[in-house]
Amino acid sequence: MLQNTGKLAGCTLFITGASRGIGKAIALKAAKDGANVVIAAKTAQAHPKLPGTIYTAAEEIEAAGGKALPCVVDVRDESQISDAVEKAVQKFGGIDILVNNASAINLTGTLETSMKKVDLMLGINLRGTYLTSKLCIPHLLKSKNPHILNLSPPLNLNPIWFKNHTAYTMAKYGMSMCVLGMAEEFRGSIAVNALWPRTAIQTAAMDMLGGSGIGKQCRNVEIMADAAYAIFSQPKSYTGNFVIDEDVLKKEGIKDFDVYAIEPGHPLLPDFFLDEAPENLVKHMEDHGADPAFKTRKATEGSAGSGPIADTFKVLKGVISPDVVKSTQGVYKFDLSGDHAGIWYIDLKSGTGSAGSGEPPVTADVVMSMDSADFIKMFTGKMKPTMAFMSGKLKIKGDMTLAIKMEKMMALMKPKL
Repeated sequence: MLQNTGKLAGCTLFITGASRGIGKAIALKAAKDGANVVIAAKTAQAHPKLPGTIYTAAEEIEAAGGKALPCVVDVRDESQISDAVEKAVQKFGGIDILVNNASAINLTGTLETSMKKVDLMLGINLRGTYLTSKLCIPHLLKSKNPHILNLSPPLNLNPIWFKNHTAYTMAKYGMSMCVLGMAEEFRGSIAVNALWPRTAIQTAAMDMLGGSGIGKQCRNVEIMADAAYAIFSQPKSYTGNFVIDEDVLKKEGIKDFDVYAIEPGHPLLPDFFLDEAPENLVKHMEDHGADPAFKTRKATEGSAGSGPIADTFKVLKGVISPDVVKSTQGVYKFDLSGDHAGIWYIDLKSGTGSAGSGEPPVTADVVMSMDSADFIKMFTGKMKPTMAFMSGKLKIKGDMTLAIKMEKMMALMKPKL
């Protein structure tokens, strides 16, 4: 891991979304140098599903050796940001570093994404980043070595990164466009850069998106904190860069990246927006030690009663129980293409549950569309649902929370296949 040098002693960092996850990790890294940290986040009271508040984060920052100023801030609200900036300047005398970390994510297609979700993502990711930067810049211009760091990806116009979640990509790329523009606008005065992870990072958001077991395919938040720290150590002439965490740390002499792995040695899930990930995601995982892709066998007959899909559903029926139905409460429809095309369903809502071919007995809560070969890989544990979704092999319509619950069914099936 990257050692602290003390370079940020006395510096003031304004970090959005710093009550948990990557934002808090960056705050704690700076605090070890004796930095001042403004925690600009929404969570003032404990959330039932998400850890940490601005006040618990402040306690951790001060325990690590820094000074903290917790501020309740919704980055969509100009007055709240303005108040937090003024409090920061009054308490610490200025602002040296701005980290635009706050972000919202919703991985659904155009027809499935409500305008409320679109507005949320554009409001937090794009507008919030622009607005917070605008209000901090007058103070950053007075600093000796000012930095703006946006937690956003390289601007990659490969259509695969748009087709499954156009709204999210637009919102996230909005943060990156702020880097592109502001780096030129303030060249020579403020360093403006973007930081993005090579692999998935274990955060509360990733746990919610990926479901159980996703953690072992991730790195921890410390890799992003170390990479951010390395960037802040650069002069203000270091600007306009779209940095990948692993790359910047290699330049700092870091060679052992297993220290950042949740489960050292386990293959890692590449992150969004990096071209090494999309179409060849499954192959990438296999090349790095994941189980080889499951080879499906051809069906001897075309009927719904025979073949690999029918065999899979026979096992499914065997693991359905009243307890599974009670804990799931969802109806799933599978629209399969390829060698064994057809419609299948799993009803984990009605009575004691059921599964079979054809349309479900009631309206489905979740519709999953994929190739029949990939369906078998997924249900036999040879392909992670998250991997299938990120690579575009699995398309999901409906309730994403219920979609994640399907992983529990897969875990029950694995010993029986």
